[in-house]
Amino acid sequence: MHATKTASKAVQSRKEAGTWLKELRARAGLSQVELAEKLGLKYYTFVSQVENGFGRVPTDLIEAWGRALAQEPPAFVRKLLSYYEPELYRLLFEVEKK
Repeated sequence: MHATKTASKAVQSRKEAGTWLKELRARAGLSQVELAEKLGLKYYTFVSQVENGFGRVPTDLIEAWGRALAQEPPAFVRKLLSYYEPELYRLLFEVEKK
């Protein structure tokens, strides 16, 4: 049961990340096609899959994706990590309570 709950939470987090990425893309004034072109992606549908929570921004594209969306890479990757790997994010960035 725990694995199912964890998987469901991961799917929800990817969807939330996708919503955030879509908002950033809209603010940057880019279409999915334009973003895909900036990132050198063959298919814009990959951007759609990420924004709809069916995929993740590949690690090797995180910096370029952030820059294409006019984001500072450290802040962008930190926020993305909070969605994709919440436990790792917590361990790396949250202050321990004593």
